[in-house]
Amino acid sequence: MLNLLENLKQELGLSLIFIAHDVSVVEHVSDRIAVMYVGKIVEIGKTDAVLRRPLHPYTEALISAIPPADPDIKFQRIPLPGEVPSPANPPPGCVFHPRCLYAQEICKTTPPALVAVVDDHEASCHFASELHLQGIKGVPND
Repeated sequence: MLNLLENLKQELGLSLIFIAHDVSVVEHVSDRIAVMYVGKIVEIGKTDAVLRRPLHPYTEALISAIPPADPDIKFQRIPLPGEVPSPANPPPGCVFHPRCLYAQEICKTTPPALVAVVDDHEASCHFASELHLQGIKGVPND
C-alpha cells in the first residue's frame, strides 16, 4: 500500500497528507513531517531534518521509540512521565511541559510560538535552539 501511494505521488504529481503514529512509516512516505502533541503542531520540517536533528523534546521521545534496524545499536527509549492531557483542557503554557524532561518555569506559563530555528525547520519550544536532542540512533545530529 505504501509503495502504491509513493508511485501515485510520483506518476500523478500528487501531494498527500498522511497521518500516522508509526514514525518509520512516515519517514518512508513523507517529504515533510509535522509532529503534533495534544492537537498542536510542535515541530515541522523536512523529514530528514526532523528525524536526524529534532528540535522539540516530544519529537525526540517519539524517535527514541523507533527500534533501530541495526541489532548492534542499543535501543534506549525515552520514557515520558505522566499522562497525555485532554485537548479539551490542555495545561497552561507549553502543552508538553508536564511531561517534558527539559521544562523550565517559563514553560508552565507562556506558550511557545512555532518559530523557524533553522532553515525550513520550525519548533514550538522555548529552548529549541539550545537543546541538543537525540535523533535517529546511529546518525550524527550535528
